[in-house]
This record gives sequence, structure tokens and C-alpha cells, in this order.
Amino acid sequence: MQKERLRMCIVCREHSDKKELLRIVKNKEGEIFVDKTGKANGRGAYICKDKECLEKLKKTKGINRAFKCEVKNDVYDKIGEEIEGN
Repeated sequence: MQKERLRMCIVCREHSDKKELLRIVKNKEGEIFVDKTGKANGRGAYICKDKECLEKLKKTKGINRAFKCEVKNDVYDKIGEEIEGN
């Protein structure tokens, strides 16, 4: 029997299966990007793939908090493009 891979959205705090969430990664070099494979090395944060969570993420600068660093707006834009593409 395989364990469920539940992860928590950093915005709404709801638990969902890992595959249903979008993973954002900060690697050792400090680059922050959307991890489409779900397997990239680095610290991961998850967000629901819906527009409400995206808007709250932008408004509250949630990725800045999750990774404890300043995140450029283009990272938020790329996340938005990924969510709206789904």
C-alpha cells in the first residue's frame, strides 16, 4: 500500500495530494523557479493551482515568507502563467 503524498498549500494551508499542487523551488544557488517535475533539488513550497490562491500569494508575498528572502515579481508572474495554463 502506497502512502499518500500530502502537502500543504502555503497560502490557504489546505492539504492536498502532491500531484495536485504546484511546487516552487529554491535551489542552493538561490534561484527560485516552478518545478514541473516535482523532483528538483532544493527547498520546496507548494501552492494550489487556482487563481484565488495565486492572488493571495501575490498580495501577501507568500514566497518571500516561505523562502525567507526577497523574491522578484517575475517569479510570481511565472507562477501565474503556470496556473493559468492549467
